[in-house]
Amino acid sequence: MSDLQIRAATHADVQAVLTFWKESAEGTSVSDDVDDVDGVTRLVERDPGALLLALVDGVVVGSVIAGWDGWRASLYRLAVLPSHRRRGISSALLRTAEERFLALGGRRVDAMVLEANATGRALWEAAGYRREDHWRRWVKPLAR
Repeated sequence: MSDLQIRAATHADVQAVLTFWKESAEGTSVSDDVDDVDGVTRLVERDPGALLLALVDGVVVGSVIAGWDGWRASLYRLAVLPSHRRRGISSALLRTAEERFLALGGRRVDAMVLEANATGRALWEAAGYRREDHWRRWVKPLAR
């Protein structure tokens, strides 16, 4: 897409990102009940390059969180607006995220993928990612 722009999110994008996720994210996330302006703002402040957005005419049509903690590269929240799917947006976001990780010294990327999202699983496989069945994610909500 020639009119596609990929860039890091800014404070000004936070509300648009939250609205976008409600419309575009497949399935449910363990953090859906705590996604809020403060949380996304903290992400943007802590790691300004982590939340990557795809925009067309200034409208958020895709996102991915490319988190880097100095040791591991992790991908979360890959999503594309339903009306803009199958146009290479997710591939462009993943390419940008992978370039970010390489520049930071990353050697391997982990991606969070919902089991119930068959479309998402197919996308990740097509992008060269492989499921590792010997790993399971263990979670514990932190008390507030």
